[in-house]
Amino acid sequence: MEIDGVFSGGGIKGFAIIGAYEVLESKGFVFNRLAGTSAGAIMAAFIAAGYTSKEMMELMKETEIKEFLDFRRTLLPFPLAKWLLVYWRMGLYRGNALEEWIGKKLAIKGIYTFSDLPKDKLRVIASDLSTGSLLVLPDDLDTYGIPKETFPVARAIRMSSGLPFFFEPIKLRSLSGTNIIVDGGLLSNFPIWLFENEKQQRTRPIIGIKLSYKQEEQPKKEIKNALHLFERLFSTMKEAHDARYISRKHEKDIIFIPMEEGVTTEFSLTEEKKEALMERGRTRAKLFLKKWTY
Repeated sequence: MEIDGVFSGGGIKGFAIIGAYEVLESKGFVFNRLAGTSAGAIMAAFIAAGYTSKEMMELMKETEIKEFLDFRRTLLPFPLAKWLLVYWRMGLYRGNALEEWIGKKLAIKGIYTFSDLPKDKLRVIASDLSTGSLLVLPDDLDTYGIPKETFPVARAIRMSSGLPFFFEPIKLRSLSGTNIIVDGGLLSNFPIWLFENEKQQRTRPIIGIKLSYKQEEQPKKEIKNALHLFERLFSTMKEAHDARYISRKHEKDIIFIPMEEGVTTEFSLTEEKKEALMERGRTRAKLFLKKWTY
């Protein structure tokens, strides 16, 4: 059965999406269109390129995730340099290694630019801090005077995955100047709304994979200090818009995969932790399919 799929952001927790994808694939589901944010954008891009769940598992198992942490070299010791990099470069790590890795893996399947994919096959979300607006890639590139057909898919995924202060923002140069682009999760971490047109009926079922609890199951967070406050400010920005939309319409079509806090940037995952995340995705997908109707 052909379906449309949307995957949420979640950093390293994205391994769970592969497990859920494996179950859906084994049941004969084929993704026609895909959308995602951050880690979800990476997974969506690989599926759009033609990777099977088995290939994605092998890909992730053979990859040393901490190699993506391409610290910009300085003459200063790291404890001091990291604060200067956050201040001047707006991120601890360049993010070039992540983009290059994505580009190489997509190239194996013959995917370089959006022209190599069927029209509307893949859309990902980023945040334009310069204009304070949500950016849908590749659709919105026209407004920047940038041809969307020749835009590199790996660059779009890197833009969607630019976790603020962790990776340096992307500077998108257009006819009107330079725009600062960061992680799409800042404005829409789960863009299921991309496939919803209230004036038309769905052409095919939608299944989303969201790396969080259902809204009514969310554990209440304690806020005892400024660090807790900052964490909750950021997570609320990421989740509030999508949560309101989901609660009204799409909850029955979403595989919710509850995740513990603090895993997002754990780039030194062991093989056991990777497998545990994928197994959690498998388990939740199986439970979802037992009740799902379309």
